Amino acid sequence: MKILILNGPNLNLLGTREKAIYGSRSFEDYYDELKEAFPALELSYFQSNTEGVLIDKLHEVGFSNYKGIVFNAGAYTHTSLAISDAIKAIETPVVEVHISNVFARDAIRHKSMMAPFCTGSISGFGLESYRLALQYFERMKPKQIGFGAKN
Repeated sequence: MKILILNGPNLNLLGTREKAIYGSRSFEDYYDELKEAFPALELSYFQSNTEGVLIDKLHEVGFSNYKGIVFNAGAYTHTSLAISDAIKAIETPVVEVHISNVFARDAIRHKSMMAPFCTGSISGFGLESYRLALQYFERMKPKQIGFGAKN
């Protein structure tokens, strides 16, 4: 089962930025751990700081043989109607993830433009938020995936 992990702006700085919020591990190191933990999933990873590039990747994967997308859109989660529209338009189910508890942060982060079009949202468990999303895809049978907002 092919799953894309898609990271948005500033997530390339994991391990070096705001360690009190985001921890001290790089995503690349954590990604290697995820690949080992989920051998039944064919994981791929992509990160961009650019909104249009993220939308292009959603379009590319959203009509392919990928069974899911684990997406941390960073600050675009709260501001991008374009990314929200892209998630709404594609067929591949998306699980929204956040490292920090967005509801314990500034008020603008309490609203997700994406959530209404995602299968689910996971927030506040550090990097383990990605593992929880992958567990969802791993445990669902292909016909069950996407039972959330997309149906």
